[in-house]
Amino acid sequence: MEKKHYLVTGGSGFLGINLIRYLLDKGHTITSLDIKDFNYQEKNRIKEIKGDIRDKKIVDKAMENIDIVVHSAAALPLYTKDEIFSTDVDGTRNILESALKHKVERVVHISSTAVYGIPDHHPLLEDDKLVGVGPYGEAKILAEEVCLEYRERGMCVPIIRPKSFIGPERLGVFALFYDWAKDGKGFPMIGSGRNRYQFLDVEDLCNAIYLTATLDKEIVNDTFNIGAKEFTTMKEDYQVVLDYAGYGKRIKPFPAAPMIVTLRLLERLNLSPLYKWVYETASKDSFVSIEKAEKILGFKTKYSNKDALIRNYKWYIENLENFENQSGVSHRVPWKQGILKLAKIFF
Repeated sequence: MEKKHYLVTGGSGFLGINLIRYLLDKGHTITSLDIKDFNYQEKNRIKEIKGDIRDKKIVDKAMENIDIVVHSAAALPLYTKDEIFSTDVDGTRNILESALKHKVERVVHISSTAVYGIPDHHPLLEDDKLVGVGPYGEAKILAEEVCLEYRERGMCVPIIRPKSFIGPERLGVFALFYDWAKDGKGFPMIGSGRNRYQFLDVEDLCNAIYLTATLDKEIVNDTFNIGAKEFTTMKEDYQVVLDYAGYGKRIKPFPAAPMIVTLRLLERLNLSPLYKWVYETASKDSFVSIEKAEKILGFKTKYSNKDALIRNYKWYIENLENFENQSGVSHRVPWKQGILKLAKIFF
């Protein structure tokens, strides 16, 4: 395989570092562009540019001598509405405009299944209606529209819609669950837990990205759902982590309606880190068809939901001392538990 120079936007993030390691293992040259410091051991093996994708000059600087861009930088749902739209929509336009100007071969855009909103059927297909929930979902739809504009201008812009992905370096909302598991607590579940909720291991996502970056342009210049092939119910998949923790604790289902009302209130009062898209979809089925990616890209998953959750939990336990006193709004750090930390004593 010909060696390429990749630009990874959001290179300091959870997906960014996993993708950079994946690409380095394949012998490629990497530039990372991120607003946060790149503080991993691979720092000396890449070119780091610290900056904001909303800054056109920084983007142009990062785009020099680049063959392929993987655009994963985004403001996540816990950011303000203005930050989400300016980063996820305007920032995406800056990346594509600069890539066009610098004659980049292709830009792989990392979107989200949040573009489907809270759907009324499953599995979801790539041509289903897009109805974003909240600013993040809405911004991701608009960002995809920008990608389609640049496809019309002759660019190769594969769009990947991954399910919620987990694995090494992933914290965020999952750190809340893992924290309870390591302390020998059961865990409350919104609703019966009998709904099917598909996850995705970050290594499988990196594989999908690489396929869109390396296969024939005519094949990949399209939109692809990516998720785990094997998944069961929310309750069964989450239970494997409690079983692995070894305290004999169980997932405890609670009626969805009163929990959602409570979490809505706590969110409004800034007492809970859980946002609308998390708590309003947690009790519902949520899975996509990956048949298109399997058929067109030859995509194959390595990890089931259960495999991915346990792999992420093992990494969490092994690296706990590195982030125990951190918190924030990205997937790289645990989210503040707020009043939910008090609820822990009842489990």
